[in-house]
Amino acid sequence: MAKTDFKTIDEYHHTHPAELQERMQSIRDLIHKEVPGVEEVISYQIPCFKYKGYLIYYSAYAKHISLSYPYSEALLKKFDKELKKLKVSKSAIQFPNSEPLPLDLIKGIVAFRKKENEETSKAKK
Repeated sequence: MAKTDFKTIDEYHHTHPAELQERMQSIRDLIHKEVPGVEEVISYQIPCFKYKGYLIYYSAYAKHISLSYPYSEALLKKFDKELKKLKVSKSAIQFPNSEPLPLDLIKGIVAFRKKENEETSKAKK
């Protein structure tokens, strides 16, 4: 990727091949459906979504798409069974481009992060 000063998620998407754009757009659409009113931003030069704080990031690579955020132990424990099949770190989950996106899993992760952010926001008040 030559361009590194993205201002919008659309700019980020358009630097990738059509197949990756479609995969990223499906994640983007899912996030908007699960979290109405979510804010789109570019952070660390990748797509980021904010809802009562940072919600989730994603990024595309030749062999995978990463869903990123410093994940809580509770999230990793809740989705432990599904995540065993994937490459996971404390800040990223990699979904191989050679396989269909597990949209139900991604939906669950987004919903879990939404709830975490809501609880954190309430605790701060």
